[in-house]
Amino acid sequence: MELFLIAAVTILITILIVKLIKSHKRVIELETKYSKILDIEEYVKKFHHEKVSMQKKISEMKQDYKEKRVIFDQLRRDVSTYDEDIELIELGFYKSHFDFDTSHQYKSEIIKIKQQQKDMVRSQIAISCAAEWKVEGSRAKGKAMTNRGIKLTARAFNNECEAAISNVRWNNVTRMEARLEKAFESINKLNQSTAIVISDDYLNLKLDELRLAYEYSEKKQQEKEEQLEIKRQIREEAKLEKELSKAIKEEEKYKKMLEAARLEAEQAAGKELELLNEKISQLSDELESAHQLSERAKSMAQQTKTGHIYVISNIGSFGDDIYKIGMTRRLEPLDRVKELGDASVPFTFDVHAMIHTEDAPALENALHKKFEGKRLNLVNNRKEFFAVNLQDIEKEVLKINPKAEFIETAEAKEFRESQSILATREQQSKLSKVMSEYPETL
Repeated sequence: MELFLIAAVTILITILIVKLIKSHKRVIELETKYSKILDIEEYVKKFHHEKVSMQKKISEMKQDYKEKRVIFDQLRRDVSTYDEDIELIELGFYKSHFDFDTSHQYKSEIIKIKQQQKDMVRSQIAISCAAEWKVEGSRAKGKAMTNRGIKLTARAFNNECEAAISNVRWNNVTRMEARLEKAFESINKLNQSTAIVISDDYLNLKLDELRLAYEYSEKKQQEKEEQLEIKRQIREEAKLEKELSKAIKEEEKYKKMLEAARLEAEQAAGKELELLNEKISQLSDELESAHQLSERAKSMAQQTKTGHIYVISNIGSFGDDIYKIGMTRRLEPLDRVKELGDASVPFTFDVHAMIHTEDAPALENALHKKFEGKRLNLVNNRKEFFAVNLQDIEKEVLKINPKAEFIETAEAKEFRESQSILATREQQSKLSKVMSEYPETL
């Protein structure tokens, strides 16, 4: 019995020792695994130093980027001087330097400026040398070298100027000015060792020539558009004269018909007389209408200010809330609207208002001034399209003409029908595609 107890105790002790050894090994493994983070303070200090180092590097990179960005912007500006595709937003607005009334005056001024340049070159004021050079001890050879340098400088600068002047347009005029100034600075810098200098006065003459060339082309275009407007007004007045002639003939026709009917009625009786009296009444009404039309045509032909102000839209062509506010002096103002909706736009215009007024130019001008900030074309005021709400136009017109009537809904018939046809085609296309996925027979 004692032996049994001793054996059992021995086995139990052995088991405990084995477990103890395993537990100790596990503790050693855990200590080994997490030994790097046991000291938390040391761990935090280490990463704090890394953070400070990283922030320093970031700060240095930001400063380095800032310095390089300055260089990049400068290079980009230099390159853009010769880049024809620069964005319009970078161009700035060109301010006119001259204010001549006609293109002929601009042309005369260009000739005058060019002559001044030639005089400066001949007088050796345009490009000069501030030093007296000797070559191999010879002043004559030094003078010859200087003259060659001046000629090369003149050729280089003049060629640069000619290239800029011949290519100047509305979207690059300020850039071409910068190009001339850049060429002036660069050539003078290259010539520092020889003391050859292009004068500021010569540069200013070249800049004036550039600006005159640009403004000359703009004035020519403006004169062309003014001539077109004058021709359009002449056509309008010719149509008014034609309409007046037609109205007078109509009135004369009804007068003769009425006189003939009255003469016939004097000799008629009974049923025939009744019919003739009805005819006379109808002809009297028609004569009165013809007379009113004739008087109106006379008034419009004599008073060129009398006319109609129209407010029209074209959703299919220009989108929502885009309106044209224009004027016509035609006897049939809708003819002008039909003319505007010809082959130059895909859809016809919708008329929202047609206002007859004794002073059409004044009303049109008042409306244009009111919505000046809403113009779509800020360059050509003859393009009378405005991004404005119709209610705002109506409100402004009613202040001037309380009897004016507005149609708020834009029918846009052709546009909506076209959209409907496109939607139908798209639906049919989708249906055809779906149907094609299913074979006719299995």
